[in-house]
Amino acid sequence: MPASTPAVDVPPQPWTGRFDGDGAEHRRWWQAVAKYDAGATAGSAKQPAALLGFCSDEGVRRNKGRPGAAAAPAALRAALGPLAFHLDRPVADAGDVVVSGSGLEAGQERAGRAIRGMLDSGQLTVVLGGGHETAYASYSGVAASAAVQSGRRLGVLNLDAHFDLRDEPVPSSGTPFLQMARAEAAAGREFRYAVVGISEPNNTRTLFSTAQELGVRYLLDEDCGAEQVQEFVAGFLADIDVLYLTIDLDVLPAAVAPGVSAPAAYGVPLPVISAVCRQVVRSGKLLHFDVAELNPDFDVDGRTAKVAARLIDTLLR
Repeated sequence: MPASTPAVDVPPQPWTGRFDGDGAEHRRWWQAVAKYDAGATAGSAKQPAALLGFCSDEGVRRNKGRPGAAAAPAALRAALGPLAFHLDRPVADAGDVVVSGSGLEAGQERAGRAIRGMLDSGQLTVVLGGGHETAYASYSGVAASAAVQSGRRLGVLNLDAHFDLRDEPVPSSGTPFLQMARAEAAAGREFRYAVVGISEPNNTRTLFSTAQELGVRYLLDEDCGAEQVQEFVAGFLADIDVLYLTIDLDVLPAAVAPGVSAPAAYGVPLPVISAVCRQVVRSGKLLHFDVAELNPDFDVDGRTAKVAARLIDTLLR
């Protein structure tokens, strides 16, 4: 295996999709995505992007949610494949890290090493989750990267109905941001964490108290009008140098995203979430992002996967 290729459990597989022709004017994602090789995109006009699947629902299972998110990376690739390719950056697929049985922590560590390597090779890294335990795998790679180790201020922006700040003896999909807070404190860094879309009825008083103690910024789902969210995100971006964006698809209304572990009774409208993605891209601070909690077992007509694919496409513009 070439030194430029991260260690994964499953190498990248062929992509498929509709075929309209070989020319650039006909190109779709499945024709554009290459097998990852850090050296292959040297000299490209725009920062190349690298995709990594994180096949895990062990964290959801530990959090007493509906398992099935381990199949999400394949479903996300299937939804991306037929999309027309309008990007002006190279996109490559690095394959999958697979969590087997109870080996969540080891899987997060493997994914973190792969993410760090790709970031330090100059990639914009994208993780296709996976339950929201994906977030700690992402953070592990981001926090160890040269961009953060050099002293730049890292911000974590979570689009989510939940804080995921549970204090539990075993890590799960409900604990990653408390794990991050503790890791940042151990590293002597300020924990900069903001959440858009918090559902008050789905977060206990203990979670709100933890958020307050940690200085977490958040907007409730009922307060997520377009202008309020734009101002909130702008204020957060102004205080950081590099951004890790994580999208838990249960931030969206259940009618838009039924295929998740915990469908939202209220949710944040898709146009608002899409506008956040465009705002983040315009900031020039996006270092890494992931999409989590797609559960193909409960999706309807691939609706959630298609929405997620659209958001990924937007973030790579």
